[in-house]
Amino acid sequence: MSADRYQIGVQDYIDYHRDGYLVVRGLVPEAEVEEIRRHTEELMNGRIAIDGVEPPPPGLTAEQMGQHWLRIHMLHRKHELHEKYLLQPRILDVLEALAGPDVLALQTMLFLKPPGREGQGFHQDSYYIPTYPDTLIGSWLAVDHVDEDNGCVMVIPGSHHEPIYPDEHKLGQNHTDGSIGDLAVIEGASATDESLNGLAPVAGKYADREVAARMAPGDVLFIHGHLLHRSHTNTSDTRFRRAFVGHYCNARSWVPWNHGADFEGPSANQLHILARGNSHLPYATPKFGTPCDALNPRDTARGMRPARMMGDMPASTVKGVMVSR
Repeated sequence: MSADRYQIGVQDYIDYHRDGYLVVRGLVPEAEVEEIRRHTEELMNGRIAIDGVEPPPPGLTAEQMGQHWLRIHMLHRKHELHEKYLLQPRILDVLEALAGPDVLALQTMLFLKPPGREGQGFHQDSYYIPTYPDTLIGSWLAVDHVDEDNGCVMVIPGSHHEPIYPDEHKLGQNHTDGSIGDLAVIEGASATDESLNGLAPVAGKYADREVAARMAPGDVLFIHGHLLHRSHTNTSDTRFRRAFVGHYCNARSWVPWNHGADFEGPSANQLHILARGNSHLPYATPKFGTPCDALNPRDTARGMRPARMMGDMPASTVKGVMVSR
């Protein structure tokens, strides 16, 4: 075990599994957050060229350049900085505790959300990224101070106990489809207009529980794949709400997902990076060589001390049972 490994507490583990989310304060060092912030400013000003990412057109004002993007997906396959923070060691330390020991890194999203830009309505991340077994977890790294004014994430504690509600166009995507008799088929997940968002009635069962995830730069919000969450419009005059978001699952899960891009075979595991541990399934290595277990996988399937069976326990600890000698 690394000497500088980040360790969560027992109460953190309990809180995550009870509430469906966990905010770890100051997890990512200030210098690294500043590196991401400078990178976003270079992007917004068109000073970084990334294949497949259309830069702002020339002649825009600073405000217009800031409005060019809301979020950009999957840049860890295009730029080494995004791969670096998808595989940030302290974030992986927490993920390993919550979903490990084997962690597969699936997705990155860079959120910019300038003043005036809309939020995202109620949604569940596992609706978009199915994993079998169902082990999806997200990490949301704050690059700016975030609160209600600039559209922080709003979470509903305990709502992760809900199943994934399927869209009529995505029936059969999640394991609960067809196995829960009264599971409603919805439309409009993520719609900001609650009258069009089929998850709004589900969220209504928890209306008095919704919490604003106020965060400082370097704080990381970990989100269970089933948790109902949303964000509102950035109503501030000058404040961006920048965040670096990653999605992960247990590396022993089968993942038939690749951000809408084609892949060969029944799953896309071979396109996603083994961040921690090992797997019996295929996996990718980091394109830019960022250190992680894909480059030197740990054997987490063997070499562990076997669990003791009840029959191996001292007779005095097996109460009410006659033990033969």
